[in-house]
Amino acid sequence: MSSTQDCDYPRILFQYNNGFLVSKIMFTACELGVFDLLLESEGSLSSDAIAEHLGTSVSGMERLLDACVGLKLLEVEMKSEGAFYRNTELSNLYLAKSSLKSQYHRLMYYSKTVYFCWQYLTDAVRDGKNQYERAFGMSSEDIFGAFYRSEKEMIQFMYSLNAFWSICGRDVIAAFDLSPFTVIYDLGGCAGGLAQECISLYPKSTVTIYDLPKVVQVAKERFVPPEERRITFHEGDFFKDPIPEADLYILARILHDWADDKCMQLLTKIYKACKPGGGVLLVETLLNEDKTGPLEAQLFSLIMLVQAEGKERTPTEYSKLLAAAGFREIQVKKTGKLYDAILGRK
Repeated sequence: MSSTQDCDYPRILFQYNNGFLVSKIMFTACELGVFDLLLESEGSLSSDAIAEHLGTSVSGMERLLDACVGLKLLEVEMKSEGAFYRNTELSNLYLAKSSLKSQYHRLMYYSKTVYFCWQYLTDAVRDGKNQYERAFGMSSEDIFGAFYRSEKEMIQFMYSLNAFWSICGRDVIAAFDLSPFTVIYDLGGCAGGLAQECISLYPKSTVTIYDLPKVVQVAKERFVPPEERRITFHEGDFFKDPIPEADLYILARILHDWADDKCMQLLTKIYKACKPGGGVLLVETLLNEDKTGPLEAQLFSLIMLVQAEGKERTPTEYSKLLAAAGFREIQVKKTGKLYDAILGRK
């Protein structure tokens, strides 16, 4: 190793080692309401004013704000009275709760749930199982019973998923021309964020969200307005209950939850229910065939290890599952964004 590389190595390690600290700073600023306050203020505020509004210590808040400046989440201006802080464009758009593209709920879900499970990553690697029992004292056999271990947790997850589709949904729905499919079932459609994108892009289509009864109830109450007639609901467990006939089935972030045998069980069931000429749309983060990345998919695969039963897969692996279930004319579209799309036809 050259002397230059030797000098850089501790800095690189420092960045990797402090990844947890970086995300925790962002989580804390979100939870305390820093970005919301600064958005509402429509200008810069001193650390003293921010601390007073949010009920924190001045010394703690000042250090948190300075760290957010270092992370490019805030901007600072030095005046004669001291330091004044304001949001960056990124924070206004994604970190303030009132923004249409806010990722606040997603960040809180990571802070309160995902990170607790990730404390046991070493154990997950050793035994190959999710870590809900160690993290929360709950049985890991029913993974969605663990996911939705309380109504508050379930609602936060639903807000998180909807916020995610607000910035990623259009890319996957537009990856293929879905206009020929007018009767669509979104299996595991949760709060309806992807269904909303679908009817927006394809106004002649109707989408039925098929999900667990308690999820459907909350989706009706909080997320999908009753006047939106193009989105309907079907309560059930798609592994155990019948799947109605449709032109297209959307499986968005579903198959990565499950091992290959459960994926085959579901895809075979969908194939039997699907109308001739219909299809299934998979929305997943695809691994490169040569295992070089992308990093997002590799990290998601570890999340599946600590929280679920499945993994992220390559296009070839998903295509083989679809073909084994009977689907043909399988097409893969890389969106260049976080999620990609695969379409199989019956």
